[in-house]
Amino acid sequence: MEFGFTTAAYVVAAVLFILSLGGLSGQESAKRAVWYGIVGMALAVAATLVGPGSGFWFLSLLLIAGGGAIGYQLATKVQMTQMPELVAAMHSLVGLAAVFVGFIAHFEMGRVAGLVAEGADLKELGTFAALIAKKTTIELNILRVELFLGIFIGAITFTGSVIAYGKLAGKVDSAAKKLPGGHMLNIAAAVISAITLVWYFNSGGFFPLFIMTLAALFIGYHLIMGIGGADMPVVVSMLNSYSGWAAAAIGFSLGNDLLIVVGALVGSSGAILSYIMCKAMNRSFVSVILGGFGGPAGEQMAVEGEQIAIDVDGVATALEEADSIIIIPGYGMAVAQAQQNVAELTRRLRAAGKNVRFAIHPVAGRLPGHMNVLLAEAKVPYDIVMEMDEINEDFPETDVAIVIGSNDIVNPAAQDDPNSPIAGMPVLECWKAKQVFVSKRGQGTGYSGIENPLFFKENTRMFYGDAKASLDALLGKIT
Repeated sequence: MEFGFTTAAYVVAAVLFILSLGGLSGQESAKRAVWYGIVGMALAVAATLVGPGSGFWFLSLLLIAGGGAIGYQLATKVQMTQMPELVAAMHSLVGLAAVFVGFIAHFEMGRVAGLVAEGADLKELGTFAALIAKKTTIELNILRVELFLGIFIGAITFTGSVIAYGKLAGKVDSAAKKLPGGHMLNIAAAVISAITLVWYFNSGGFFPLFIMTLAALFIGYHLIMGIGGADMPVVVSMLNSYSGWAAAAIGFSLGNDLLIVVGALVGSSGAILSYIMCKAMNRSFVSVILGGFGGPAGEQMAVEGEQIAIDVDGVATALEEADSIIIIPGYGMAVAQAQQNVAELTRRLRAAGKNVRFAIHPVAGRLPGHMNVLLAEAKVPYDIVMEMDEINEDFPETDVAIVIGSNDIVNPAAQDDPNSPIAGMPVLECWKAKQVFVSKRGQGTGYSGIENPLFFKENTRMFYGDAKASLDALLGKIT
């Protein structure tokens, strides 16, 4: 009866997770989709606590309470600008969990084998140990492969996510860096892992498992170190996929169907998102997985001209005279927490009868959908938030384009300089507008370290200063 209830609860939870993922694809349904996920997870946890093999109630409740308290603190104190590194940190925990579960499964297999050899009574074994005791030799070999792959994927996810967190948080240099030997080191580590798989499959010993774990930890570290800062949004979605496959591997090791389903959902959706983002950046999906891009192919084109500044009165005058305006938000807007000011500026301009829209690049910010979330939080109408493919052709007929804290996604070098690190990446062609105003804190090159010729074009004016303060001043001029 208990098993039947748990299975039914898992099925309902899996359906809720599917509805949650589906709803997250649209801004209008995202809030409802989050609640589907919350209810599904609560149901899954409850079914696990009361289902077969339940026990350790005090420890379980203590851990749930502790995790809930930590989650509450993070949810209330972490700024939106810190969400990318928080997501990367969460992915690392999934990978670490997969490693620990794989090790525990290995040690349990050894313990059960010892008890069977001694002819001990197996009736008092725990749920997982009892499951192992019932397996045939072939099934045990399959379990070895499952736990091996779980540890391998989990270890790569763990160190890769830690490095991604460091790059996103500014604790690790965002430039693409590889050790001497480059891809050959990754290949050597992968070969070692394959050899240890055969070794572990035939011996069942811990040492090959340990060697493989070290190799996988290195692969995760070296892969992400080899990816430049401009491509970190893709890295986040890719690690999301890895964490899903790690969770699925845990499910196979534990014989938990819901973990398998949820892991497959997260893994496949993360892979699909990574592919979509790679396509949007004109990158090879395989090169992303192998950490093979992020540096220039040769000497980059020199940028000529100078950056010309404009004051708040000049921007206000241009906006009053403009009929069509496109706003391009980026990570600088998130850092300055200027989304509410942007939303208020939009409301005032639209009230004056002007056509105001937003242009969103697929990799704007440092997290997939980063800008969409910020604008939704500021109550910007969904119907004026346009994707790159929808709005790019409208720039030539646009009076004013306002860039707020963006660099790579509006960089014409992607089209003009074949040696640029972002060469071939589709970008928002805002320089084709009649006037371009760039809200920027200073003359730096931004997170990726790539110079932007847009800032030096004749129709571009630099609106220097913190985005929130600059927009505060601008709102004082526009009624």
